[in-house]
Amino acid sequence: MPLTVQEQFGQIDIYVFDQILRGNIAAGMIVLDAGCGYGRNLVHLLREGCQVFALDTDPKAIDHVRQLSASLSTGLPPENFQIGLIEQMPFPDGIADVVLCNSVLHFARDEDHFRAQLSELWRVLRPGGMLFCRLGSRIGMDFEPVRANIFRVGDGSEWFLVDEDMLLDLTDELNAVLVDPLKTTIVQDYRCMTTWVLRKRKSQGNP
Repeated sequence: MPLTVQEQFGQIDIYVFDQILRGNIAAGMIVLDAGCGYGRNLVHLLREGCQVFALDTDPKAIDHVRQLSASLSTGLPPENFQIGLIEQMPFPDGIADVVLCNSVLHFARDEDHFRAQLSELWRVLRPGGMLFCRLGSRIGMDFEPVRANIFRVGDGSEWFLVDEDMLLDLTDELNAVLVDPLKTTIVQDYRCMTTWVLRKRKSQGNP
């Protein structure tokens, strides 16, 4: 009996799903999910034979992803799934064809922390690979400022929020290519979430 869409894809983020539909994330690729949580974006990739690596600060989340991988008989070693910080990832340089960082970077403490995380995401991406980030932004809504780059969003949480100029400047700093124009979803009176997708040039080093 064929799998339902939900069984095949789980609770995948629609914007990650879009990259799969367009062939930017495909079977057999090496994919690293930085800040994977309980693996909502990994179900399909594990089913399709991607060599998945993942990292999260929550030991229970990593244990869940290891169990998910085992339940799908992927043959991936448990060591592919690590507890740790994005700014200190235990993975080699250029290991991944695709790096996912979904709904994580807006929890950065400040710009230095944000840049440290971004530097690591870029380090583990191979030349020619794709970095997919979805993060809170100020594109389309105003928020109460708390301190430099930190704003209070609709539920009272304090987030590190980027804007369009910052993302485009960072794209230039990385000498990256935008895979897509910046795309932002505005959630009424609450938050803005921007999708930032970059290609690492084949002829460059790390930033």
